[in-house]
Amino acid sequence: MIVKRLVERGNRLLLAAGLILALVLPWTLYPPVATDILCWGLFAVALDLLIGYAGLLSFGHAAFWGASAYGTGLIALHTGLPFPLAVLGGALLAALLALPIGWLSVRRTGIYFAMVTLAFAQLVYFTANQWKDVTGGENGLQGIPRELFGLDLNDSFTFYYAALPIVLLGLFAAWRTVRSPFGRIMTAVRDNPDRTRALGYPVDRYRLAAFTGSAFLAGIAGGLYAVNHGFASLQEVYWTTSGKAVVMVLLGGIGTLWGAVVGAAVVVRLEDWLATSGFESANLVTGSVFIVVVLLFRRGLWGTAVAKIAGRRVEKPSTGPPPVMETTTATTGGGA
Repeated sequence: MIVKRLVERGNRLLLAAGLILALVLPWTLYPPVATDILCWGLFAVALDLLIGYAGLLSFGHAAFWGASAYGTGLIALHTGLPFPLAVLGGALLAALLALPIGWLSVRRTGIYFAMVTLAFAQLVYFTANQWKDVTGGENGLQGIPRELFGLDLNDSFTFYYAALPIVLLGLFAAWRTVRSPFGRIMTAVRDNPDRTRALGYPVDRYRLAAFTGSAFLAGIAGGLYAVNHGFASLQEVYWTTSGKAVVMVLLGGIGTLWGAVVGAAVVVRLEDWLATSGFESANLVTGSVFIVVVLLFRRGLWGTAVAKIAGRRVEKPSTGPPPVMETTTATTGGGA
């Protein structure tokens, strides 16, 4: 119990520091890069909900990220709605797409689930490539506007603060889901699906709900990413986008939730630094960093940091003599 409270206190301190960092981020980085960190961070958190809490490794979440990017762009271009509503529409499209994919996928686990989701993602990629009248094919969907009740959001600095509340709402939804009874049941399904099924819980339905909710959050991130860049391309639905998000989750720490944001920040910042420095083998450096983190930080960057903070706080009270009440109780019990 004491360790749990210390871990929660450490989480609160780190989260407070993270919120302050999010507020000052565009002052320290190029604003479009800062917004990319927000989008990829929410995407990685959505994937961590599935990997860390449902025990399902998906290599097909690019389908939902990309479908929402296209959907958001089409809504913004043809209706002129404010970008938050366009993003919401794209996220709903991603959730609708996730229902049939999830219904067919959640009956499998492990590598079989990963391969099924990858196959569906490639199907979405092929559809987007061939449906040129809607998606633009290889040219992509260009000129996505940033409308918000007449406000000028062409400035990337201003758009960052317009997108930040949406990302924070998505992160809060993920946090609330994990700490809800639904999240506890999902953890039970992850740890022992047979026993959970024996207790009367419909395991496949819970997995489908988690899969759809994860796709919805990934859709919000993908829609914001498309509005931030002003276009949606085939890269958004390609399988490497899913792999990139998985790497972010692993870097931050599986099942830590906020670690996914840390992993996203590391990857996006590293890629931006390598691109601006003219380094050609960016993937080689990113892969090397990933290997080093996996070897040295087995719990990921965030998980290791929280464990260190909790460990130091537990060690301090344990060095002194035992409390008087505990000693008296033990003596009385022994005498009885």
